[in-house]
Amino acid sequence: MELKEELQKKIDLKTKPVGSLGKLEDVALRIGLMQKTLSPELKNPVHIVFAGDHGLADEGVSLYPKEVTAQMVLNFLNGGAAVNVFCRQHNIKLMVVDAGVDYDFPDDDRLVNAKVAKGTKNILIEPAMTLEQCENAMNNGAELVDKEFASGSNIISFGEMGIGNTSSAALLLNKYTGLPIEECTGRGTGHDDEGVRRKTEILKKAAEKYDVSDAREILATFGGFEIAMMTGAMLQAKKNGMVILVDGFITTSALLAAYKMDETILNNCIFTHKSNEKAHSFMLEYLKGEALIDLNMRLGEGTGAVVAYPLVQSAVLFLNEMASFETAGVSDKE
Repeated sequence: MELKEELQKKIDLKTKPVGSLGKLEDVALRIGLMQKTLSPELKNPVHIVFAGDHGLADEGVSLYPKEVTAQMVLNFLNGGAAVNVFCRQHNIKLMVVDAGVDYDFPDDDRLVNAKVAKGTKNILIEPAMTLEQCENAMNNGAELVDKEFASGSNIISFGEMGIGNTSSAALLLNKYTGLPIEECTGRGTGHDDEGVRRKTEILKKAAEKYDVSDAREILATFGGFEIAMMTGAMLQAKKNGMVILVDGFITTSALLAAYKMDETILNNCIFTHKSNEKAHSFMLEYLKGEALIDLNMRLGEGTGAVVAYPLVQSAVLFLNEMASFETAGVSDKE
C-alpha cells in the first residue's frame, strides 16, 4: 500500500465520521506526505520577517512614507507589533531580517543584517535590482533557512515589511500570470477609490516599461529585496523538506516566483489564510491552494500564518493521538 493510501486509512479509521474534520484531515495528509511518515511531527517552528524598502514608494503608491518601514522594524525588535504578540502566544521563534531597509540600524543582536542595498530602485526609471542583487537576496534567504533547519526546525513561515510592497507584489502577479494590472491592484494600506486608480496607473506604466519573461529577471525587475529573500528562503525550505506555512498577498507573490523556478514547491506548502487584498484569491486559485482561514486580514508581517499555526498543530495531533475505532473499542459504521 502506498504511503498516501496508508495515511488516508489512518485518518479515516479515527473515532469520527469519515471526513468530519474537514480541512484538518487534508492538512494531516499533506504533512504526512511531506515528511514521508504515518506519524509526522512539528519541531521548533520559526517565523522570519524580512524588511525592505521600495524605490517605487517615491511615486506615492502607498499612503505611508518610506520611513515607516524602519520604524516598524524597530517596533518588531521591541516586541510591539501584531506578529510579536502572536508568535509569543504560540511559542514560535521570531526572526527579524533587514533585507534592504533605507536606514542604518545600530548593531542589535535581535536584528539579522542581510541588507543587500538601501532599498530597491524606482522601477519607473530602472529595474528594481540587478540580477546579481536578486541572487544575493535569494542566497541570503536560503542561508537563514538552512541555519534554522540545522538547529532542528522542520516548519517555517515568512512575513514582510516594506512600504510599497503591495505594488511590487501586484506587478509580479501581473508578469507571472498575465492577470491585468487592474485586477492585480488593491487598496494596500488603505487607499480610497481615487488612490487605487492612481496606483493602478503608476503600475501600468511600470509594467509596460519592461519586456521580461525569465522568472528570475521578473523578480529582479519588479520585486523587492524582502520578496526576493523570501523566494530564496522558500526554495531552500522545500529542499530541506520543511513544512512551509504561506501567508497572504505579498508572501504569496514570493511563492509565485519560487513556483516559477520549482513547481514542486507546492508539495510543501500549507496556505494559511485568504488575504482581504483583492488579488490574493486569484493567486490561490492559480496555485491551486485553499486557505485554512478567512478572517478579512490584510496586515502583512506573516500574521495570517502565525495565527493559523495552531490549526496545523491540531491536524498533526489528531493524526498521532486520536484513538481509532479498534483501539477505543468503538463500533464503526456497518
